[in-house]
Amino acid sequence: MTSYPVRTYEDVREALLARREIALLDVREEDPHAQCHPLFAANLSLSKIELDAYTRLPRRDVPIVLFDAGEGLAEEAADKLASLGYTRIALLAGGLDGWIRAGGEVFRDVNVPSKAFGEFVEAKRHTPSLSAEAVDTLLKDGGDVVVLDARRFDEYQTMNIPGSVSVPGGELVLRARALAPNPKTRVIVNCAGRTRSIIGAQSLVNAGLPNPVAALLNGTIGWTLAGQTLEHDSQRQFDLQAGLDDASLAASRSASRALADRAGVNRIALAEAARWAADSSRTTYRFDVRTPAEYERAHAPGFQSAPGGQLVQETDMFAPVHGARVVLFDDDGVRANMTASWLAQMNIEVVVVDGASASDLTESGTWRSAKPEPVSTPIVSASELAKLLADPASGTLVIDVTSSANHVKAHIPGAYWIARSRLVNAIDDLRALPDAKRYVVTCATSALAPFAAPDIAALTGKPVHVLEGGTSAWIRAGLPTESGSERLASPRIDRYRRPYEGTDNAREAMNAYLEWEYGLVAQLERDGTHGFFVI
Repeated sequence: MTSYPVRTYEDVREALLARREIALLDVREEDPHAQCHPLFAANLSLSKIELDAYTRLPRRDVPIVLFDAGEGLAEEAADKLASLGYTRIALLAGGLDGWIRAGGEVFRDVNVPSKAFGEFVEAKRHTPSLSAEAVDTLLKDGGDVVVLDARRFDEYQTMNIPGSVSVPGGELVLRARALAPNPKTRVIVNCAGRTRSIIGAQSLVNAGLPNPVAALLNGTIGWTLAGQTLEHDSQRQFDLQAGLDDASLAASRSASRALADRAGVNRIALAEAARWAADSSRTTYRFDVRTPAEYERAHAPGFQSAPGGQLVQETDMFAPVHGARVVLFDDDGVRANMTASWLAQMNIEVVVVDGASASDLTESGTWRSAKPEPVSTPIVSASELAKLLADPASGTLVIDVTSSANHVKAHIPGAYWIARSRLVNAIDDLRALPDAKRYVVTCATSALAPFAAPDIAALTGKPVHVLEGGTSAWIRAGLPTESGSERLASPRIDRYRRPYEGTDNAREAMNAYLEWEYGLVAQLERDGTHGFFVI
């Protein structure tokens, strides 16, 4: 195995403070990452490096520092990144334990920089809020009030405040004047917990919305803890096709631009943004902050879809290189400026595209990220696999490397799930499976399986094939599936269960989550690397 340089806690901290480019990457699965990590450590699981690296680390010679908690994953991740062409790879001295021993602050949960920033904003700006009980009373009494849910629409559909409307955070300033045209109408912004409620409400305050504005204190968690009923499967959302009043749009555009200017946001032409992206000395992320539907209809080449509210909420996932440049695009003069105003306050170098026209939007469809070519592995079709499984003498065993949630929901009968990262040091996971003469590897769409197949072949010495088109192709062929968690060969560590998602969370977990959020400002001060400010 290749020997890699080591960077110390002190070295990494100094780079963070100086805003020099650095990608501090936790290569464990999401659940262990969520239990403990440095503030600006982004999660790039070893399992998905080939799928995500070229999008999340667009510059091949960006300084990268990898760590784990002693599992040996960092060295394996370094080898994979080196094989993908990355040249400045180092390991964190002592891994996570070394960071802690050196006095480094560690944090729980996911998207911590964004959540901590939300708490920082509330502490500095005293964002107005109303309790769940107060909002419930307003709604039951027929008060002049609208509740705007700032989460993604799929999150909103899981559970929502009765009567609320889905307006993802990046849309709030653009849409609020049309949704509450009477300036006396009270506007309540909510999310599941706190961050998007705070940032959404403060966005409307900052943009000068004439209405009284408040965040729903503690979001749907607070609503649930108050013993109040949530709705489920709601379909109410803002109308993307509805025209915006010229005067309201002009007011929102002027306010958003002024906020961006106050935060120190600069402007760039689309052609200059392309030159930035080609600059091999700096990392540049280009994001289209409009809705996914608008992006899919038409977008500028090289821009990734990142709806503004989610970009502020998940900055570490979209832009894990600390010290990178971020370029934002919209076609209305509101959403990019508002998003940029927040990113700038998060100490991120951000610019907004000015002067683009519809003729510049020459691409359509979803974001297509660059990926390396996997090692060639024989494939089998769904029908061929069905015949193999019907013949016990074939000795065929299916290994599923999709997300555990996908596997539990529906998988090929008899398939076993393994977290791909466990294949590095956990051959016992494979030995625990039934004996097999051959393995067929699948995932949801056959994106990940071709990269996992060589690992399984090397570990077992048995023939390995990849299911063409993955489990989706099996389902499209009308073949049967089963569900359940009976065949999990690895612990379900690939995803951290958020205490604010779903409808079956324990009260203790929700209360503990809120207490954690309240403590983030103090943690920021102890850590000392954030550079956040407010305008």
